[in-house]
Amino acid sequence: MRGAVAVAVGQSAADSADELQHLRTEVRDFVHKAVADGRFLPQCDSWLTGWDPGFSRELGARGWIGMTIPPAYGGAGRSQLARYVVAEELLSAGAPVAAHWIADRQVAPSLVRYGTDAQKARYLPAISAGDCYFAIGMSEPESGSDLASVRTRAKPAPGGWVIEGSKIWTSGAHHAHAFFVLARTASVEEAGSRHQGLSQFLVPLDSPGVTVRPILLMTGEHHFNEVWLDEVFVPDDMVVGQIGTGWQQVTAELAIERSGPERFLSTYPLLAALMQIVAARGDATGRRAVSRLMARLWVLRHMSMAVAEGLATQADEDLSGNVVKDLGTRFEGDVVEEAHRQLGIEADAASADGLARMLAFSTLHAPGFTLRGGTNEILRGLTARSLGLR
Repeated sequence: MRGAVAVAVGQSAADSADELQHLRTEVRDFVHKAVADGRFLPQCDSWLTGWDPGFSRELGARGWIGMTIPPAYGGAGRSQLARYVVAEELLSAGAPVAAHWIADRQVAPSLVRYGTDAQKARYLPAISAGDCYFAIGMSEPESGSDLASVRTRAKPAPGGWVIEGSKIWTSGAHHAHAFFVLARTASVEEAGSRHQGLSQFLVPLDSPGVTVRPILLMTGEHHFNEVWLDEVFVPDDMVVGQIGTGWQQVTAELAIERSGPERFLSTYPLLAALMQIVAARGDATGRRAVSRLMARLWVLRHMSMAVAEGLATQADEDLSGNVVKDLGTRFEGDVVEEAHRQLGIEADAASADGLARMLAFSTLHAPGFTLRGGTNEILRGLTARSLGLR
């Protein structure tokens, strides 16, 4: 990361502090040159909407995707902290990483942990190369953040399963090659609990019976989708993990999804620009405001890194991940609000001024910060329950 947070992340079991700092410098030099060469314009929320398959393939060629995947499956076999360094530098630069982000962030770790040898051999090398993109089929219409209320059903069929249902807010499904689908394979009555009787399936998005319908953002951009599954056949060898262990698997994935640096760095390019302007102005009030934001960012970063280290040892980080997501996404919104107060410019998505465009883009995306990945209100309830407060 840049500015006040540009330090080595410390030592891990597989990467020394010097190795991590060298990696950070290498990635930073790469993105600096890419911007200078006009390869991309820095943008906020780049992990969500910055879709550039060519850029992803270039990162894959450099070994910066699938970093924790074993070398036998095309990965670099490096530490979680090494991946964290790369993610920080790409996000803080506003680089277009959306194409590979979900596949690299949570699909690959899940396949490493739960996938069959055949699933690993088929998908992990392509993910590492930046050639295979995934979506996640968890949320459903009328279910909100109550993941245990899923109604998508998977029924046994000769040689596999037939899936019927729909998923919503499915990021990038119109581009992705496949997605993980959480489905109920036993009724609540049969399973004895809403959290039992759930299973995960790996479903190619070009399968017969799959329909992807766009959900446009207020900016007019197409990122989210509703995906309908109409009697989609999935063979037994595309079950992820074991039948009935879906809840344990998705909660592990959500801990990864909710705790990463993208949960507090979505607006970092805007914060970096704000820092420079306030520093040049010499405004004491503005400096104090930005300093408070940087202090919060520093704390969030250490919290997020601690979760990454815990996940590397398969520790239960559900609670910690929820807290990082809650605090981090609120922080991202506060960055946008402070930028409006301090910059004194009009947010204009059509402006020739890059800062005015960035402010407009961040403003339009801000309402979704606390919603995606599970609403903060729901996460606070889960946190309270984990602490024995409800």
